[in-house]
Amino acid sequence: MATPLLELSNVSKSFAGSDALKDISLEVEPGQVLCLLGDNGAGKSTLIKILSGVHRPTGGEVRVSGTPVNFGSPKDASVLGIATVHQFGGSFPLMTVERSFFVGREPTKGWGVFRIFDKKTAAAISVSAVQRLGITRITRGDQIVGSLSGGERQALVIARAVHFGAKVLILDEPTAALGVKEATHVLRIIMQARAAGVAVVFVTHNVLHAMTVGDRFAVLIHGRKVDDFRKGERSRAEITDLMAGGEAMAELESELAQYELDAGESR
Repeated sequence: MATPLLELSNVSKSFAGSDALKDISLEVEPGQVLCLLGDNGAGKSTLIKILSGVHRPTGGEVRVSGTPVNFGSPKDASVLGIATVHQFGGSFPLMTVERSFFVGREPTKGWGVFRIFDKKTAAAISVSAVQRLGITRITRGDQIVGSLSGGERQALVIARAVHFGAKVLILDEPTAALGVKEATHVLRIIMQARAAGVAVVFVTHNVLHAMTVGDRFAVLIHGRKVDDFRKGERSRAEITDLMAGGEAMAELESELAQYELDAGESR
């Protein structure tokens, strides 16, 4: 069995005495997609911030490749190969594709004080990286990021993370607000990252999208993990009900009972 690239053991986080997360244990292996499911307020954002080095856990332990870590900043997480991609985050609408791809890591040419941005190299690498993910509409490095669709911008950021050596890719609602075609393309990119051996944490509230690409699943409600299962072990209806805290099924059963009662009285 492969050593998990990322592990959480009984991780908790409190703010002003209030528990945002309580005893969360998770793991994701190389070439695996872990889907983190939950409705608004479930604790997904807080957990992402712990994994990406924004917050330190109040309790528990985070391990990367079996080694305990204590991130002091997002840079600490990045150095260990953890890349977090927020919805439309990490791309710069007014920049070109080549500039956005290499921002902060620009290739240069020349010598000493005469070194300048190597536009030709940046364009070739950025366009190639994005096209490998199936985004064939991007053919020039000087295209403006703001002219790209939502799915293409997501692909650009994911391609950048993979190019710079991400071992763990945390995707925060990458398909939210996208059309069906664009969302499908992002899901295809997630599967390509998995095939390349990257460990993917896919944070979403869309059960259908999760079931399409997920290998393992964890459901959060009010900062607690209420279930943890593998692909095929739960139906879509069961997962949806879990995310609703069991309320959805109870409400449906109540409505059905009332419908049958009303129908009986009308006969």
